Amino acid sequence: MVSRAAAQKRYLTRAAVARLLGVSPNTVSRWAREGRLPCQMTLGGHRRFDGAIIESIRRRLLRFEDAEGDKG
Repeated sequence: MVSRAAAQKRYLTRAAVARLLGVSPNTVSRWAREGRLPCQMTLGGHRRFDGAIIESIRRRLLRFEDAEGDKG
């Protein structure tokens, strides 16, 4: 039986992650291969990324960009 939390988890494709993070899909694949972005592999061999983790990374990147902008 799948828990309610697991059933409600949102998984994203590499293209969706690339749009959210402002990088190319190839960069997302490379980061996943290098272990920088956690992912799950589908039975077909495609990567899927946990939406909550990607959103957390996106927020950290935005905070970093804001902090860098305040310096200059």
